Amino acid sequence: MGERERRVAARLGRVRELFGRSRAGQDEPRVRALPDPGESSVEALPLTPESRRIDEDERARIDAGVAAVQAEGVDVEDLDSIGDGLDRALAGWLQERDGGHDEIVERYAMAVGEHLHRRTDLAWEVVTDVFGTDLAVCAGDFVVVPSNLVAVRWMRRESGWVPKVVGHIVEVRSR
Repeated sequence: MGERERRVAARLGRVRELFGRSRAGQDEPRVRALPDPGESSVEALPLTPESRRIDEDERARIDAGVAAVQAEGVDVEDLDSIGDGLDRALAGWLQERDGGHDEIVERYAMAVGEHLHRRTDLAWEVVTDVFGTDLAVCAGDFVVVPSNLVAVRWMRRESGWVPKVVGHIVEVRSR
C-alpha cells in the first residue's frame, strides 16, 4: 500500500469512527452513514469526484421517476408541489408501513434532481468518489446526489424540507 492509499484509509477510518459513535438517549439506533463501496476497494476510489455523462439507461431511470411523480399529480417545475407530494408519500407510508419506501425515495430523488437540472447549471452525471458511484447533478466539483438528499430526510421522517433545501440550491446555482 502506497502513501496515498494509507492516507485515504486513515481518513476513511476516522470518518467511520466518527459516524460509528452511538447517540445515547436517542429513540432510534444510528444508521450506518458510510455506503458500501461495492466491488471497488476503498483505496481504488478517487478522493475528488470524477464524473461521466449519463447513458440511455440512466436517462430512462430519471424519466421513469419523473413520470411516476407526475402520475401522482406532482409538477416537477414546482418545489412546493414536489415537497407536498413527498410529504403525502411519507405520511401514507408511515400509516401503512407496507414496504416500498425505496421506490418512493427513488422517484422523488429523480424529481428533485430533474428540478435542479432544469432550473440551475447542474447537469445529470454519474459521479464516483470515495463514497462510491451515484447518479447526481453537478457542475465542476459541486455535486448533489438527490438520492442521498431525499433518503437522509426520509430516514429522519422529515417533512416540509424540499422548498427550503432544494430552493437554496437553486438560489446558489441559478443560471
